[in-house]
Amino acid sequence: MIYITQIIYIQPGKEDAFHDFEDVVIPLISKYNGQLLLRLRPSDVSVIERNIETPYEIHIVEFTSQKDFDNFKSDEERNKVLHLKEQSIKSSILIQGEKL
Repeated sequence: MIYITQIIYIQPGKEDAFHDFEDVVIPLISKYNGQLLLRLRPSDVSVIERNIETPYEIHIVEFTSQKDFDNFKSDEERNKVLHLKEQSIKSSILIQGEKL
């Protein structure tokens, strides 16, 4: 198993485009032996300490293998809506790891 943590920052006013992208992409995860483990939208109230801006969302996803993750990233349906991701996400941090 590999684990992907993504910290996502959204362009102001582009939340709807981001949600439209997620509506297509999140259901595709299972097609590639993956599972969305956590989708969190933190608020300033829920943050105990920080040295970075509070993100719009944090996702934790697991895939059976790197190949499954790579296949997910190159999925044709996902690629058709990448323009929504590009117009809505200001920046993101992707952290890849494995369970210890």
